[in-house]
Amino acid sequence: MSKSATSYPIRAIFLWFLLGQMPLLSAMEIAESIPTADAIFTMLKLEPDKVADLERGKIVPFETGESTTQKEFMMGLSMYFPFPPAKLAAFFKRKDVATVDQEASALGEIFPQSGIDAFKGFIFTHEQSNEARNLLAVTAGDQFNLSAEEIDSFASLREKLTDADEMALIASVSQHYQQILWQRWQDYSKQGLTGVAAYARKRANINLADELRIAAANSKLLTYFSPALQKIWLNYPTQLPADTEERYFWLNRQVQNRPTAILNHRIVLTTDAASVIITRQFFVGHSYNSSHMILGCLPYGNGSILFYTHRTSTDQVQGNNLKRSIGRQRLKQQMMRNLQFLRTALESS
Repeated sequence: MSKSATSYPIRAIFLWFLLGQMPLLSAMEIAESIPTADAIFTMLKLEPDKVADLERGKIVPFETGESTTQKEFMMGLSMYFPFPPAKLAAFFKRKDVATVDQEASALGEIFPQSGIDAFKGFIFTHEQSNEARNLLAVTAGDQFNLSAEEIDSFASLREKLTDADEMALIASVSQHYQQILWQRWQDYSKQGLTGVAAYARKRANINLADELRIAAANSKLLTYFSPALQKIWLNYPTQLPADTEERYFWLNRQVQNRPTAILNHRIVLTTDAASVIITRQFFVGHSYNSSHMILGCLPYGNGSILFYTHRTSTDQVQGNNLKRSIGRQRLKQQMMRNLQFLRTALESS
């Protein structure tokens, strides 16, 4: 059986309840309530020498708080951009904000009325035929992240493909996987975290709803920037403030040299004075369970400071501090590449 929400720290459950009682604010009211960059420096305990490093263009890490489970690792980075917040806001409003992830080989946007065709770009190639065959033989475990019902559906598909040649097999598995992605998006977009199906494991299933809910409730950066926006995120689907932009994307990302389907939900609140982007990966094909990212941009001097946190949950580091440390370092390297790409993209825009 999967863990219930009551198995998580009482503090996190209390935060979730408390935030749910807060009144809904407009986007402008939320933006106006966001602290200054100097106030965030104080909240994050960034010493003057670290702020000076930021002003010199260095990427500066900051503490994100303790992990709430042994499966989590996280990182926080900050960076100064010699551009006004309005320029970053304009960039974040464009679709190409998704391409900050340099390891995504393909991506597509999912619109409110999208059908399965929205996912047709996610396919297994001839070189990835082993991945398709492994899906047909999938069982509960950590090779793939699938629910028990999704695993059973592949078993049924396998019976229909007994005499299929390789091309037909790959095409059928790709189409079936697209159906799973569409259904997972449908369930989440209509029900929020309560609609997220657990990953089936040999022992205890992985309760993604709990993981993502606790990640949002314990996001120090999101708490500092806007408890009101945090409330909206925790209680999704709910009414979004005017001028708040919502988007869904699917990605095909190389993880451990394997194609990996990822479903992304992103909320963007932008004004000329501040921008906040919240992203959760509410489905990941394998290797890790879920991911939660915050980007917050505030005016500073003649430019802007970007605060960036990323929290990942994976069974692969549970109970192993060395693996968690390695995972955290790799996450830091990936985030630094993303920031450097963002700076290059802004300079050329």
